[in-house]
Amino acid sequence: MMSPATPPSDPPPPPPGTVERWAWDYVLSTDLEHKLSPPPVPSLWESDATLSASGAGPAPPRRIERPGRPAALRISERAQKSPGPEALRNPARRAQLFHAFLHHELQAAELMAWALLAFPETPRAFRGGLVRIALDEARHMRLYAAYLAAIGHRFGDFPVRDWFWTRVPAAASPAQFVAVMGMGLEGGNLDHTARFAERFRAIGDVEGAALTERVCAEEIPHVRFGVRWFRRFTQASGSAGQTAPSTSAAGDPAAAGEAAPRGPDGVAPPPGAGDFEAWVRHIPPPLSPLLMRGDPMNRRDRSRSGLSEPFLDALASWTERAPGS
Repeated sequence: MMSPATPPSDPPPPPPGTVERWAWDYVLSTDLEHKLSPPPVPSLWESDATLSASGAGPAPPRRIERPGRPAALRISERAQKSPGPEALRNPARRAQLFHAFLHHELQAAELMAWALLAFPETPRAFRGGLVRIALDEARHMRLYAAYLAAIGHRFGDFPVRDWFWTRVPAAASPAQFVAVMGMGLEGGNLDHTARFAERFRAIGDVEGAALTERVCAEEIPHVRFGVRWFRRFTQASGSAGQTAPSTSAAGDPAAAGEAAPRGPDGVAPPPGAGDFEAWVRHIPPPLSPLLMRGDPMNRRDRSRSGLSEPFLDALASWTERAPGS
């Protein structure tokens, strides 16, 4: 196993055996198997009283600048052109596309772990949810890797671009992070996976279509997580002052990830047009809603993720040119 990439020395790495150290090691690992199949998540958090003589308290913020990369991955500064519908009949072009999907999932998993370290002051329920999503993304990586293997390819056969890493760490707050990652990039992935599933089915690739549809369905809770926590962090609902339940460990991150602010009737109302304006304000430049909207928009699954029709109408009608795209 290769040594992890070397991060900035201050603050020091989290204590071994903690959730934070698990996240730290995952982001910085240069071992491909570690990225695909991370070890079990510890049950202790750095802030647990058992780890501090002075009692429980938040860990220091740690903002890792860049991830560890296995030597097998060739990093490119330029994006490869996405193959069109007819080009997908070529197995090599489909492999190239699924290879890109896999790398997107890798960056998403890493950035969930990055946010856990960058925003230690957030509720444990939020950070536990980030762990759950990171594990989901790693599982999606393995599914894509299996598809690639079935058509004679493996991760590393094509260049990859760390575009997410050049943009998402610009988020200076947890609200900006969920605006970009959860509501933005993962919301856009609902559009992209639905579109490509149709294209794969049209050329007779039933397995590829089923896989992308599965990933699409499993991304809906990720977007919902971003929507709910965005509303909490921005105090966009009347229940913003309520405290979401926490969990004492990452052992049940699925339960932690679903904790969310609720309205007086116990149901969190979906974000409307006003929330769209707040969302746009929380997207760090040079990002734009255009980069987070596919064509066509998958309104059905976006709605299932908790986004309202007014929000989706505002997103669909956004016409500003996306800078830095």
